[in-house]
Amino acid sequence: MGAAGAGGLVLGAAGGATGYATTRPDEPPALASLGSQQAVFHGKHQPGITTPLQARGHLIAFDLAPGSGRTEAAALMRRWSTVAKRLMAGEPADTGAADGPGHDTGIALDAGPSALTVTFGFGYTFFERTGLVDRRPLGLDPLPPFSADRLDAGRSDGDLWVQIGADDALVAFHALRAVQKEAAATARVRWQMNGFNRTPGATAEPLTARNLMGQVDGTGNPKPSESDFDRRIFVPTRPGPGDDAQHAWLAGGSYAVVRRIRMLLDDWEKLPVAHQERVIGRRKADGAPLSGGSETTAMDLDKAGPDGKLLIPANAHARISSPERNSGAAMLRRPFSYHDGIAADGTPDAGLLFICWQADPLKGFVPVQRKLDRGDALSPFVRHEASGLFAVPGGAADGEYVGQRLLES
Repeated sequence: MGAAGAGGLVLGAAGGATGYATTRPDEPPALASLGSQQAVFHGKHQPGITTPLQARGHLIAFDLAPGSGRTEAAALMRRWSTVAKRLMAGEPADTGAADGPGHDTGIALDAGPSALTVTFGFGYTFFERTGLVDRRPLGLDPLPPFSADRLDAGRSDGDLWVQIGADDALVAFHALRAVQKEAAATARVRWQMNGFNRTPGATAEPLTARNLMGQVDGTGNPKPSESDFDRRIFVPTRPGPGDDAQHAWLAGGSYAVVRRIRMLLDDWEKLPVAHQERVIGRRKADGAPLSGGSETTAMDLDKAGPDGKLLIPANAHARISSPERNSGAAMLRRPFSYHDGIAADGTPDAGLLFICWQADPLKGFVPVQRKLDRGDALSPFVRHEASGLFAVPGGAADGEYVGQRLLES
């Protein structure tokens, strides 16, 4: 996915593990194809947005520590960018001495890049704590409350947000530890969440991912090949009439809405499959709309059955969230599933780490979620427990760090 030069481009990386030569004197063997996949750090957009879904993910939010301001934040973003670039190339986090205080942990020793991506974003409060309120874009205004929200403030928002994804669990955890260590005394962890997806190659052919409800999830995503994809997902690189030049630092960037959505799986799994399909509006087996065709067939929202009832019910999730019913509003959904154990009542604490990308959340996530909030048939089976909104700068040019155009403006 993505065009040449986009941050999500994934390339084959021959010998991606050679950076560990300081700790492994022997020439490493050739990597398998899965481990050799390398995402590009520098580019128009940050990696991890159009990058194909990865098997493992970590989301982590930080708050700047007392006494940390713009200068400290800039130094942190420089350190994070340096580490991210190295790790995404399959190199150790640093080149320090093996017994030094910041030496690489060796967690990912023997592995290649494994399509690792590290993506950085800024929250609403970041701009107050760095003295940059005049640079804060309107699109970062706090999300409105929704009636279905049961949000835990301690697991929501944050000054800084980092998304990590990889096709190998150890490579992903290695990056998580490196990011946390580099934060040092500058920023403190506010919350952290772990997710997963199907491993690439686990199916006979590439397929749209399934969520923990067993539903094909992501069929309606906008495609990079579509002519208006960039307009919907990324902030314009050239300001339009009336756009504030103060926010030019966000050009080529995007907005990420992050929601921890718990799925009430015990209740869901009691439903017959036919009932589940009516809730979603699509067949469970292949993701095809109930109006007929295959997964990629456009939904016929007006088609009725022999009984005169709509084949895709009026309150079906796919109908309510469709761009056709939301004035063309579109988001690039790029989630991870999660499972955090069994609760005291015996129910699984599991669901979706929902991440969606858009050029403007007031035209993407907000109107769709408002409509879902008013009558989505899926609502009784999910619970929104955490939320965040982050402005994600465009990709760093060669020699730059992520966010430099904001922090050094």
